[in-house]
Amino acid sequence: MHTSPEAGRGRATLMLCHFAGMVDLVALPVWVGTLAQHYRFDLEHAGMIVTAFLLGAVGASLVAAPLYHRLPRAACASGGYSVAALAFLAAAGVSGFGALVLLHLVAGIATGTALSVTHGTIGRSANPHRLFAMAGTALGIGAVIFYAAVPPAVAAHGGPTLFLVFTGLMGAAALACAAGFPHVATGHRAQAAAPLPHAAWCAILGVACMALNQALTFSMLDRIGVLRGFGQDKVNGLLVVCGLVNLLPAAIAGLLQRRLNPVRVAIFAAPLQAALALVVTLSAGFLPYALAGAVYPAVLIFTHTFLFGLIARLDPSGRALASTPAMMMTGSAIGPALAGSVAMRAGFGGQALLAVLVGAAATLCFALVARRAHPSLKEAT
Repeated sequence: MHTSPEAGRGRATLMLCHFAGMVDLVALPVWVGTLAQHYRFDLEHAGMIVTAFLLGAVGASLVAAPLYHRLPRAACASGGYSVAALAFLAAAGVSGFGALVLLHLVAGIATGTALSVTHGTIGRSANPHRLFAMAGTALGIGAVIFYAAVPPAVAAHGGPTLFLVFTGLMGAAALACAAGFPHVATGHRAQAAAPLPHAAWCAILGVACMALNQALTFSMLDRIGVLRGFGQDKVNGLLVVCGLVNLLPAAIAGLLQRRLNPVRVAIFAAPLQAALALVVTLSAGFLPYALAGAVYPAVLIFTHTFLFGLIARLDPSGRALASTPAMMMTGSAIGPALAGSVAMRAGFGGQALLAVLVGAAATLCFALVARRAHPSLKEAT
């Protein structure tokens, strides 16, 4: 018996899959911090390990997205999260750089495949903006639990604890998919084969730039605070506050679906994100660092909800949204390694300059969306 994305069980499955697949948005600072503190990697090598996971997810999404209409979506989702769970379970038992990179790469490929069919299915639902907002809210709830429980557990029991948490999360998503992954109609062949509109490509590139800025700054949030002498306890407290704040943006974006123009939201959000990155990276005092850091992820979560709905209208086939892991994780994949490299060679000031440049590129992409999209698609829906 097929489950609909609009049914309660279907929505719950998609929300859990979204949280499991987008765990990097929540876990980046803890992930990099754990590899640096407990495994004794420098920032560059810690970032490279996380980047291996994200690159695997990007590659899998680039392959899976064009094939979304032909893939066995339930099998891809349950199988992908199962393989990711096994890879993270194996990662909990090793400590070498090469082994961790390889296992993260395998986990990323599996997760990217599962997440692509998840986002493609959300994109084919009756109201993609609303369902993605619900998934974003689930991610915010999961972030609160994660930040409250995982950093203290890692401090008490060691680095492998983080990978065991990932194992449990991926395993839970796999079981939910096996029990009933939602089914959607895939549309006509002509619609599936039609090229993506230019405006959709511009929106995809803009999301990738914002995801890069997110990863550049957020992956180093823990290390910036510790190296500035704010103390690990204060930084862990900030992460909990960050999780609480992130309960709001997706839900608010869902409520404002018909009141705000998605393109204008994006054009305003991209420079705002860069400005907050400047505060996080350059502040010598804890208060401005903490205030900017607490709301920093909320900008991307809020904006991406609007852009998800816009891209769904620009490309009703669902293929563009099946590539959401690629557009999000391309930036995220580059971010941790690049941020670590820049921080080691040019300091956090160099990282601030890079954030401004990437923010300008994102703003340009969204300005092109405003010029290329059909007027009816630029209006609030």
